[in-house]
Amino acid sequence: MLYISYSVYGCVSDYVLVWEIKSRRKRRYAAMLSVLLWDVTGELCLLSCPCLQEETSSAKKTIHYLKLSAPWDVLVYYAEELCLRAPLQAQPHPDFNTSARVLQKLWVPNVMADFVPNRPVDYYTCAFRKSKMEKFLGSEDHQNYFSITQRHRIVYEILARTVYGKRKHAEVGAARLLNEGAFKAAFPLHEGPFELPDYEISPDQLNKRQILYHYWARWSKWYKYQPLDHIREYFGEKIALYFAWLGFYTAWLLPAAIVGTFVFVSGIMTMGSNTPAKEICESGGHYLMCPLCETCKPWNMSDICPMAQVGYLFDHPGTVFFSVFMSFWAVTFLEYWKQLSPESLDLISQNIQIYQTFQKTWPHSHSYSFRLLFTEMHRTQTQYEDAFTFKVFIFQFVNFYSSPFYVAFFKGRFVGYPGHYGTLFGMRNEDCGPGGCLIELAEQLFIIMIGKQLINNVQEFVIPKVKAWRQKKALASVKKAQGGLEPQRWEQDYELVACEGLFDEYLEIVLQFGFITIFVAAFPLAPLFALLNNWAEVRLDAHKFVCEYRRPVAERAQNIGVWFIILEALSHVSVIVNAFLIAFTSDFLPRLLYRYKFNSDLHGYVNFTLAYAPPSYNYSSHGMYKAFRDENGSYTLVYWELLAVRLGFIIAFEHVVFSVLRVIDWMVPDVPESLELKVKRERYLAKQALADNQEALLVSGSWRAAQVSAHSGVHTLHSRLYEA
Repeated sequence: MLYISYSVYGCVSDYVLVWEIKSRRKRRYAAMLSVLLWDVTGELCLLSCPCLQEETSSAKKTIHYLKLSAPWDVLVYYAEELCLRAPLQAQPHPDFNTSARVLQKLWVPNVMADFVPNRPVDYYTCAFRKSKMEKFLGSEDHQNYFSITQRHRIVYEILARTVYGKRKHAEVGAARLLNEGAFKAAFPLHEGPFELPDYEISPDQLNKRQILYHYWARWSKWYKYQPLDHIREYFGEKIALYFAWLGFYTAWLLPAAIVGTFVFVSGIMTMGSNTPAKEICESGGHYLMCPLCETCKPWNMSDICPMAQVGYLFDHPGTVFFSVFMSFWAVTFLEYWKQLSPESLDLISQNIQIYQTFQKTWPHSHSYSFRLLFTEMHRTQTQYEDAFTFKVFIFQFVNFYSSPFYVAFFKGRFVGYPGHYGTLFGMRNEDCGPGGCLIELAEQLFIIMIGKQLINNVQEFVIPKVKAWRQKKALASVKKAQGGLEPQRWEQDYELVACEGLFDEYLEIVLQFGFITIFVAAFPLAPLFALLNNWAEVRLDAHKFVCEYRRPVAERAQNIGVWFIILEALSHVSVIVNAFLIAFTSDFLPRLLYRYKFNSDLHGYVNFTLAYAPPSYNYSSHGMYKAFRDENGSYTLVYWELLAVRLGFIIAFEHVVFSVLRVIDWMVPDVPESLELKVKRERYLAKQALADNQEALLVSGSWRAAQVSAHSGVHTLHSRLYEA
């Protein structure tokens, strides 16, 4: 094994490049790699101190580790180029979050609170300026002024912009070299091991990775608040926002799960009072039903007694109430998330990054979306990611939701009637089962919310471990050649799995959000199973990022991006779908019409929903089927009355729900007043620090400083995210 290390004396390595060469091809690649590395790392090496190089070798494989560290001048230049945030003034952390204050007022012990050591200091910040360096806190300490994640970001940008060949051939950046296999890996280093030492140690002496593991990633912390400040400091805003959103969404699932469970239990308790089910069970051979398929035989209505009783659990007045409740829940959840997220105000100045293809950060299963995107030529990375996300979600939406939509709205709608059945390509159209389409939809949702989510969690737990095992096995011969020496930090990190990003994590939860809102009228227990899944999901994702993934480059973000737009679209679609589901798939409106027009206790309702087969029907002229038709197969007056009721219900349902949602949108401000004051203070401090004429600024801004200083203790946006 050949090990090469380039680092700055007295500096911490900011980034590691890894490539492998088999010994028999060593001479062929030596010259090419020397030129390539000079091109890719030239800016760093030329401005760095002399390099440190060590070499060892073996017969089978050569692994090169190139440790990079940016000097002060490079850091300062790119900090201004990338508009990194510089600290102006420390601000206090809030003592409690919202739930803690509520529990304190109720005199309830807060078991969710947990003391996490070494909480990062929060600052008022502004865009970095080299000419105003003396205005920023800690600028005299060149060694520690820039955070570790900022140094990672700067080195990553240098590597991403470096031209190593011909620019017209897009031979730019280490990302392409990774895609082409020239480099095996490129990653920043973790800050030490995540395992706690065998000896007793003070919590304040734990490294950042150990703190995240001990106070966040362990399964025993499933009910504790997430340490979002520490996550943000170690992984950056983008990953911290994902976990903040996931935690916030999971917390909001709790009331939805409680109400859904109550609705389901109330259905069990009132099952005995279900008159139509009693009539079906006691009918015996009174209702002889027509065959459901060409090769089926006639059957008695009493045969589906168990299905009729179970079907009531998913089709009773409580499910209608729950669908309305979930429509309000979905939009209110998004409104409050929008208030808590930094979407409305630019607290994190984002420079627009020119688009660079980095295909390894996206799942290979979405290659069809890449082919579509290559023809669009998006200019910025944000535009590219949003377009990619939208296209993949459309594909996945059709893939996951097509079957439930078919069962809910199309299956059994075009069957026809005995003697005149509808056909497609010469085959009779599929009809719903004896228990109806709604119970089939509930069965599908049960399988998705339990079976599929359980399989996904098992995969998330097993697959990273299998990949890590394969990586360690591939490096076993190299470790053996070291003669039992303790592996270095970069060697340990190379044995980990490459970080796969957040795309699949967001996609999984957003699809789940669709299932618990769009089809919730058919399965009230969906929020409960989503809540249980997400409790496990938070720990699985935390464990992957802390223990099993190489450290990703910290990325800045203002919000969850295009996913919020998709969530808003799903919440509006759920209102429409639930209205149609209640109107056309459930028996709520037919029962309501029968109560109003014929019998309030629903006696005779089963016979009301059945029609006799036409006399010309081959099997039996006395056979019955579920429809509002006369003996000739024509629709009865009741059918048209019921159709009018259904359409009226849809219009009323949508107008009432959307009107209330607009009121909620108006009542809940997108930006809290405390946050507006905090932003004004930050902008004032930024102007004060960056202005050339300080005296004129202080005179013109004295009244504003007096106004905002009274509110200097209000919560910051980041502390509001901590409430999730």
